[in-house]
This record gives sequence, structure tokens and C-alpha cells, in this order.
Amino acid sequence: MTEEKFSDSDQKQPLDLIALVEAILFVSPEPINAKQIGTLLEVTPRLVKNAFEELNELYIGRGIRLQHHNGKVQITSAPEAAHIIESLLELETTSTLSQAALETLSIVAYQQPITRPQIDAIRGVNSDGVLRTLLSKGLIDDVGRTEGPGRPILYSTTTEFLKYFGLASYDELPPLEFEEHLESTDPKVLKG
Repeated sequence: MTEEKFSDSDQKQPLDLIALVEAILFVSPEPINAKQIGTLLEVTPRLVKNAFEELNELYIGRGIRLQHHNGKVQITSAPEAAHIIESLLELETTSTLSQAALETLSIVAYQQPITRPQIDAIRGVNSDGVLRTLLSKGLIDDVGRTEGPGRPILYSTTTEFLKYFGLASYDELPPLEFEEHLESTDPKVLKG
């Protein structure tokens, strides 16, 4: 890798790896993974991941963030700035989700990938309409099919889900209260 490769003819100084990764993330219309960036820059994905970590640190308290989803990364505006950005772009306020949609979305977020029959079993009601709504809003996506009878569709959340809730990654999801309750419950009581 030569310095010329990363030099801009108008600049005397070449950009460092972190600045190059940032530039790629800035112009990429879709989330991109470390391997793709590494291929572009002729460096290892590990070096790109290190640059992601540096950028995460750099963006603390700033107006932009790195958003991580399924091994891919993109630059987004800070969730705390959403109301100002919406005003600037003259966007309508974020649409609200029904209780059924929030319930279904939370099931998908914590259990993904998951099928409609599994969602229905947890909710106790048919989820077809709610899933169509969540699909149309881009909050969930069809990510494949199971190998079982009927080969039901598997659903997972999307980067739009992370944006909607202002999350940088799934690590920021709050812990399930139900799991905390089960951990504190006597196992003998659970067995019946």
C-alpha cells in the first residue's frame, strides 16, 4: 500500500486509515462491512474494525454516530438531534406504532430470527396484519425460511428498527424483565 494511493492531489498529507474509513462510511448509501472496506483500502478487516472502534470513541457526544447491524456499519445522526433534523428537513414527526406493533416488534427484536407461528404463539393472536405493517415500514425484513413443515418465513429487525429507536446496536436493547424474573424465581416452582 503506497501513500500515493490514499493521497489527494490537492493535499500534501495523505489521510490516515481512520479518516479513509470515515469517508467511505460517509458516502456509502447502505451499511457496509469491514471486509468490503478492507478490500477497498487493501487492509485487513481487523484494521477496519479497529478504525470503527476509534470512530465510536471520537463520536461520543457528537452529532453523528456509527450504527452497527448484522456486521455492517453506517454513519447516522445522533438520536438526540432527531427533532432538529426533522425540522430542518421539514419531516413530519415520526409515526407512532400501535401497541400490537410494538409488542410484535419487541418479540422479533429479542427472538430473531423468528417465524410468524412462533410470534402468534407468544402473543396468543394472529400477527399477519401487524407483520405486514412492520414490513411496510421497513422495521422488519424477511430473512429466509425455516427447514420445517411449510417452510415458514423468518423475520428479523432492520437498520431502520435501530434508527427508529435511536439505537447504535442491539447491545443497547434493555434486558428482558421476564428473564430477570425467571433468574430470581426458585427453579422448583417453575417445574410445577
